[in-house]
Amino acid sequence: MPYCAPEEWAARCDLAALYRLAALHGWDDLIFTHISARVPGPEHHFLINPYGMMFEEITASSLVKVDEAGEKVAPSDHGVNPAGFIIHSAVHEAREDAKFVMHLHTVAGVAVSAQREGLLPISQHSLFPLASLSYHDYEGVALNPDEKARLVADLGRASLMLLRNHGLLTLGHSAADTFLKMFMLQRACEIQIAAQAGGGELIRIPPQILAGIRAQSDKVMRGSGAELAWPGLLRRLRRQNPGHDA
Repeated sequence: MPYCAPEEWAARCDLAALYRLAALHGWDDLIFTHISARVPGPEHHFLINPYGMMFEEITASSLVKVDEAGEKVAPSDHGVNPAGFIIHSAVHEAREDAKFVMHLHTVAGVAVSAQREGLLPISQHSLFPLASLSYHDYEGVALNPDEKARLVADLGRASLMLLRNHGLLTLGHSAADTFLKMFMLQRACEIQIAAQAGGGELIRIPPQILAGIRAQSDKVMRGSGAELAWPGLLRRLRRQNPGHDA
């Protein structure tokens, strides 16, 4: 690929790692979900997956750079998923803190998104997402630019979202931050489906504990927890699927 600034290359490497880590955790949906990263600089460009490549194949150099109109601003043989562009451009335009945006269609995530009560406070894992969780009602495949304003309004200042009947979304100031939020949200959804399948009455965590966890969530979700886990995740990735930084 043509030369790019070191800051952009670092974002490309982190984004390619997110794609491969999603595949490693079984979170991919063939080629039909998407993760994006804002390109550092004033141009408001962002990087997204080359439509048609499997997540475990994506490299830093294969990512497609687009502008706010969805037009490619660097040569690429690949297009981008139009639904992916609608969702990710909406979040990147509205939230300066959204350096990375991760959207997935996991089985557990879609299952919980289809439940009227959404994510329930029934596990420790659920408490951290519930400290900053929003919901967006399903409007069909995200091809209508008019949906962007409604999605952004529903997102507000939250950094995690359940897209009803659709899937999960997280955003963050770093790849590590964004991944850990998705890990916690996905794990909470898996626990909820397993608990419901077990039958019996579910024990909900008291509201005062949820209120208290909001004060702790930044430290666990965005601070030391995310930054400590990320190097280990990259080491695992290099052992099991090397080459994302090519």
